[in-house]
Amino acid sequence: MVVCGDDGLAHRLAAELRGVYREQVTLVVPPSGRRVRQPVVGRARAASAALRDMVNAAVNRTGNSDATGGTGSTGSTGSTGGTGRELEATEPTEDVLADAGVERATALALVYDDDETNIRAALTARRLNPRLQLVLRLYNRRLGQHIEELLDQSAALASGGGPGSGSGSTTVLSDADTAAPALAATALVGTSKVVETDGLLLRAVERNPPRPGEVADPGLCTLALLSATSNDPAGADGSEDSGENGPQLLPDAAAVEAATGRGTVALEQVSYSGPPLPAGRAGVPAFGELFSRRLRWSLAGLAACVVALAVALMVVTGDHPLHATYVTLLDLFSINEPAHNADIGRQILQLLSGFVGLLLLPVLLAAVLEALGTFRSASTLRKPPRGLGGHVVLLGLGKIGTRVLTRLREMDIPVVCVEADPEARGMATARRLRVPVVLGDVTQEGVLEAAKIHRAHSLLALTSVDTTNLEAVLYARSVRSRLRVVLRLYDDDFATAVYRTLRAAHPRALTRSRSVTHLAAPSFAGAMMGRQILGAIPVERRVLLFAAVEVAGHPQLEGKTVGEAFRAGAWRVLALEVSDGERAMGADSPSEGARESRLVWELPDTYVLRGSDRVVLAATRRGLAELLGRRARRGVDV
Repeated sequence: MVVCGDDGLAHRLAAELRGVYREQVTLVVPPSGRRVRQPVVGRARAASAALRDMVNAAVNRTGNSDATGGTGSTGSTGSTGGTGRELEATEPTEDVLADAGVERATALALVYDDDETNIRAALTARRLNPRLQLVLRLYNRRLGQHIEELLDQSAALASGGGPGSGSGSTTVLSDADTAAPALAATALVGTSKVVETDGLLLRAVERNPPRPGEVADPGLCTLALLSATSNDPAGADGSEDSGENGPQLLPDAAAVEAATGRGTVALEQVSYSGPPLPAGRAGVPAFGELFSRRLRWSLAGLAACVVALAVALMVVTGDHPLHATYVTLLDLFSINEPAHNADIGRQILQLLSGFVGLLLLPVLLAAVLEALGTFRSASTLRKPPRGLGGHVVLLGLGKIGTRVLTRLREMDIPVVCVEADPEARGMATARRLRVPVVLGDVTQEGVLEAAKIHRAHSLLALTSVDTTNLEAVLYARSVRSRLRVVLRLYDDDFATAVYRTLRAAHPRALTRSRSVTHLAAPSFAGAMMGRQILGAIPVERRVLLFAAVEVAGHPQLEGKTVGEAFRAGAWRVLALEVSDGERAMGADSPSEGARESRLVWELPDTYVLRGSDRVVLAATRRGLAELLGRRARRGVDV
């Protein structure tokens, strides 16, 4: 395996391939002085102590000096030990790829932060090795689809055959797309964790422990048991080494029944997600958006005055209602003849109409100015409306922030964004979705207040600077101590330490810290093994993967029933993929539902998996490595 990249994802991916799949890995990174970010280990050693001191100092200032931060181990995530080597190169040129052994490699991952660098290297690598399994990190979805088709077609032609001729395949992934559903779901209490790929929607909900006398609804299946110490500030936060008290992924029925007082993650619903994104409202704004509420009340009051004056004139003079209204409007606009020879009642009404006409002029001017301002700002940024509350404050509109913003708006969650750069990547998306944006440095006083942080439901700190995210969260907690916060931090060890310290300082508030590389690396590693990874769902600090697998060639699946193929803590078959109109065969096979959908859910435990079947399964990282790893097939213990 060859991994080329310039940030923490490359190091995390290499560690995933070595530690979980036991593969030999060559890591290609820029020279130390030119890296976009230092390796995970180096950065953890250089910055973790200072940032932890910052957390503890802030906690002490808020009167929580007895809180202690967890000491996350720096580990060897980015080291080059084990089975592999590390090369330094400024760019992945043809000579560099050849030196890394691409011509003899099984898979190549290009995870540079720049899309153009990844595409250029992928074209070169495909020419060097048409049978190579390529995994690209691209932010542009549409371009990624075209590049994937182009590289697959090139591999097929170079191999002298079609897709079945043994040519290499290409998988385009985005760390932003992989991490966005987890980050968006973490910010919302009771919101499902969603994985969506190619029209498939997997919805997993986190449920509290059932009360005495209640029976928990398992849904389609129970994916995990939550940590027994999830509500304990000193708990292990569901890490890999949390032991029996930690989360249990893919438990069997006996473990679910024996678990008491523990929450669950259940697969509750599977359905098509509908339109991927609601179109931004364009054209003529609605009347309520065109004029402010105060101006609408002023216009309504003036209209009531005109009606009252017309009725009074009709009573005094005995005119027809239409004629009385016409005369009143003439008096209102001061274009009627003075009522010198009329009686006293008519003269008083004319004076009152002229006075109302004077009041009408500034109201009409304000209406024109507001209308012009509304049309002018229809394509610009909106400000947070007055009285807004219960919303999500999103810090940062970069790659990750933009994807999370889109996901939140798909769920109709009110969002207020904070961004320091007016030219940030996600500003166009915010304009299109009509999302309020506060321009300013979040570390400056008054910026979070402008985003209504004191009335917000949760805070998502997703900027690319760890100290900015941490400072924003600490300040927000000083404003509202029970605010739900989610931090994006660079490496997982430091994210664990920050999480434990913040949770100890604010035990009644919900705190989550997430590392994007930790969420994205399992999907990239699975794709390098030649499998279709549909997505990942975080369970506390562990990850549950969803993959589409061909049954043929896997003795753990082929010829066994669904119940026999299930291995607790490793993998579980969830669905069977069938062709349109195809009907699964066998006495216990699913029935008419397969005619309408390509995926058949709720498979009976007695259904026998055939070699021609393709199934969707949930698996842990090590379980997927054991089931699909090349070394595992040769009998090597993983």
